[in-house]
Amino acid sequence: MKWIKKHIKWPALLLALLALTVGWVGARSKEETSITAAKELWTPRIPLTDDLRSNLSFVVDSLCRITDPARSLDSFLEELNQLMAGKDTTIQIVHLGDSHVQAGFYSGEAMRLLQGTFGNAGRGWIAPYKLARDNEPADYFITSSQVKNWTVGRCTRRTSGCAWGPGGIGIQTDMPGVDFTISIAPNNGADYEFNQVILYRNEAALPMLPVEEDTQVETVWGTLPYSPGVLADTFKLPAKSSELQLYTASQGRLSPERLSSLQNCYYGFVLTNGQPGLLYHSIGQNGAMFVNYTNKEYLRQLSLLDPSLLIVTLGTNETFGANFSTSEFLSQVDRFVRLVKEHLPLTTLVLSTPAENFRSVRVRRGRRSYKRNLNVDLAARAIKDYARREGIACFDLYGMTGGAHSCEQWLASKHLGRDRIHFNVPGYQEQGKLLYKALVRSQLDYQKRKSL
Repeated sequence: MKWIKKHIKWPALLLALLALTVGWVGARSKEETSITAAKELWTPRIPLTDDLRSNLSFVVDSLCRITDPARSLDSFLEELNQLMAGKDTTIQIVHLGDSHVQAGFYSGEAMRLLQGTFGNAGRGWIAPYKLARDNEPADYFITSSQVKNWTVGRCTRRTSGCAWGPGGIGIQTDMPGVDFTISIAPNNGADYEFNQVILYRNEAALPMLPVEEDTQVETVWGTLPYSPGVLADTFKLPAKSSELQLYTASQGRLSPERLSSLQNCYYGFVLTNGQPGLLYHSIGQNGAMFVNYTNKEYLRQLSLLDPSLLIVTLGTNETFGANFSTSEFLSQVDRFVRLVKEHLPLTTLVLSTPAENFRSVRVRRGRRSYKRNLNVDLAARAIKDYARREGIACFDLYGMTGGAHSCEQWLASKHLGRDRIHFNVPGYQEQGKLLYKALVRSQLDYQKRKSL
């Protein structure tokens, strides 16, 4: 005891023990703070509820669901469940369609609502619509200062000016010097700054570099086609940005033979931000029908986006045919679905019915009148019956917005466009809300089933 008293300096020991205790408490507190921060990072920003209300008085709320008796959505819903539980992952969705999707208002509303709930992993697919002299979504710009006239390829054309890629579109020039500026619109594109850009190009096209060969941007060129004719180049930025400028590389090192055969064909870009959440690729072409996407090479290209969920919004344009046939329409749907199952076997499919619209009829003295497009009812019924038989999930937009004569309600509520086929911006946004609500209800039902 005397030795202990003599050789141990009790005040110093007490101070050391106190320091260890404080350190342990501090470390524990820091660990708990980190865990809390992580939970705050992964937790959805808004509670998962289905209380989002539509501004359309004629919507049948009880029908705002994705019918899925075969529970084909379960694998996708489990991915959402894991994301909500804190898994550091990105879930990719492709929304494929016609002009209703190309405009970006319908799919854009669904994208923003879903990302607000499950996490925003980036803007996803963007296509050079304006360079192809077409309408483009309002939240981004793709411009080129050196090339003014592009040869354009579209999946909707029987004879295409050039190849078309995952977005169903391609732009091509024989000029060696090509530049692109990709930028996010300041207001409409809020929260879509990116730190990685993937460029999809034809394998015969020149690769690209950041302007002034910015050494801070890591550039990785694709060397082998990921699918027939498609290469993917990746540009990693040191921090999030709202703009990236690119130009073609190797211009001064091309032989005369290479210059004479040059075909710079580009398809589009994918923008990501490195965060966990949803990546929602909106792909639409004006005038598109099921038959336009029923192509093995195209679906192999689409598989590059690795979608967990494929939402298909088609069927409107088929209903304007002079001799609409339900059986022929169904055969087109079936051929498309079978190719999807072959080339995207791990992707969950959701078929959507089209909303009702009008068709114009010519009357005397060149004047026009409008009447209900009766074929929409036939197409919607065909899609619903087919989905039920084949065990495919179905989003019945036609039924939940009133079914027969609902086009009159759309018109009376001032949500239809001038041509009475397309919708105005608020009309498309309401459709996006319905799609979001239906998906959330599927997730809530899945969570309830898992808890039993």
